Amino acid sequence: MSDSEQTLADGAGRLVEQAARVLRRLASQHMSVTTAESCTGGLIASLLTDIDGLGACFDRGFVTYTERAKSDLLGIEPIELRRHGAVSAETARAMAAGALDRSHADIAIAVTGFAGPAGPKDEEGLVHLACARREGPAILRECHFGPLGRDRVRQLAARGALEILEEVLDAEA
Repeated sequence: MSDSEQTLADGAGRLVEQAARVLRRLASQHMSVTTAESCTGGLIASLLTDIDGLGACFDRGFVTYTERAKSDLLGIEPIELRRHGAVSAETARAMAAGALDRSHADIAIAVTGFAGPAGPKDEEGLVHLACARREGPAILRECHFGPLGRDRVRQLAARGALEILEEVLDAEA
């Protein structure tokens, strides 16, 4: 196994452990989560549904890779997507709000970004995360992971999303 393959494998194992911690915390606080994902393509939802016995803590996931999907599934106005771009803090916040509006979850986590090479003016590895609760302001985070490759950027974005969820659950406790 190459060093990069080992790094991905180690990262995946840590993500599973982190997801289990988040789910146990959600269960202990009688809360549930929904995801709205773009560049992670459902990775966060997958992590949150892979843990036996904690499925009730996950309400649903939205994979909204295109602008049209963000509009159709999450209710983001196309004019807002054109104004701010599909990869922006504003879009991440709107994705989280839309996921809450279209679910029964208590908390939503959203991620949008460029996991790999995109357009000439797009920063590879730029990811915006947003976490929203039904009560209170959203938490936003901008990450600049750099050109690490799609898989590694997706892992790091998922880790960041789970970290934000842990922070929100700490504040709720």
